[in-house]
Amino acid sequence: MLTVNETGRQRGRFLFTVFETGSSGVQRQDLWSGVTETVWQSPCAAPASCAHVAFDASYWTPWGTCITAEENWSTAPGVGSTSPYGRLFELKNPLTAPGIYGPVTPASNAGAEFVHQNVIPRTSHEGIQFDRNGAMYFIDELNGASIYKYVPKAPFKRVLAGRADYFAAGQTFVLRVGDGQTPNATGAYTWVPLTDGDGNGLPGALVVTDVNGVRSVDARNTTDLPAFKGTDYPRPEDLQIQRLKHREFLFMAATTTNEVYRLDLDAQVIAVFANRSTIDLATGAAVGAGLASPDNLALDHEGNLYVIEDRNGGVDDDIWFAQDLNQDGDLLDEGEGLGRWASNGTPGSEFSGLYFDPFRKGRAWVNIQHPSSGNDRTIQIDLHDVGEHAGGTER
Repeated sequence: MLTVNETGRQRGRFLFTVFETGSSGVQRQDLWSGVTETVWQSPCAAPASCAHVAFDASYWTPWGTCITAEENWSTAPGVGSTSPYGRLFELKNPLTAPGIYGPVTPASNAGAEFVHQNVIPRTSHEGIQFDRNGAMYFIDELNGASIYKYVPKAPFKRVLAGRADYFAAGQTFVLRVGDGQTPNATGAYTWVPLTDGDGNGLPGALVVTDVNGVRSVDARNTTDLPAFKGTDYPRPEDLQIQRLKHREFLFMAATTTNEVYRLDLDAQVIAVFANRSTIDLATGAAVGAGLASPDNLALDHEGNLYVIEDRNGGVDDDIWFAQDLNQDGDLLDEGEGLGRWASNGTPGSEFSGLYFDPFRKGRAWVNIQHPSSGNDRTIQIDLHDVGEHAGGTER
């Protein structure tokens, strides 16, 4: 995925992305000079103990660091996994970490303050978002996995002022609708704690020691236990927070059932926002199988949602624009629906990480990853008529 440095004196200057396949790493591009550098890279490959795998998340924190995480965790019912992966990492000096060059060794990363933030329980990470009060939302990417929330122990104002460490201590919760036993449930939800306020597993939670000797809370396998049961969703992937006046809404892509969910964070209600019954704006009929495997999500300057598919480039990999004219959280009103916004013609690849420049209206980036050619690309999209929003409808 992609992000720019969204805070600080040089905000918007640097574009960050991560390496998911091959050797995991973090890349920084200076948008002013055009210089692109790898600023951290895994010093060895799996299964070596120093390996890192499947970086997918790439987000800027409100206090000015960059976070990524591993999209890899294991199911071990009742006992927990000893996998070394499923970790969230914080790059604490994203603007000043020096570029590194091959061959990569552990010493190559000496200039990067790259920290495993072990207070976050282990999952297969992808989407990560922060609300205005400082809570962090994340998912476990698996068929039948859950949505989580982490609340730091430190007051968020102190974190933003640089006087407290966001990840020093905090409590993690899992989302539950009803008793948690109904998969893909909608309606009112609650947050069920699985750790205490310091990040320690509550009695009965699965605290595991991985093959490298690191002790962590196993979120996936804990929240399948009756005492901590979270509602299962069909392969949650990306998350995006939409802010409308004084309210916040969290969108979640669910790949397996071709759906996008919307959580009202204030009312604590979850509903389906889009699926194959949603109207295709080009035909007036249901979009049907045209929408498949929604993976990433993005929001433009007007708060419009975009749904990015995980499909076959050169065949049927699309980005869909969601037109919610009255922003009421559904696409059921007249004139509302999904419209194809972009298609990927690169064989063997998929879109990844559409991201709209928060400082320059009309500019966005998207990655083309793992193409048959082996040449991954970051594509810049420039929309020259800023009198129209990115979806193409006049405002």
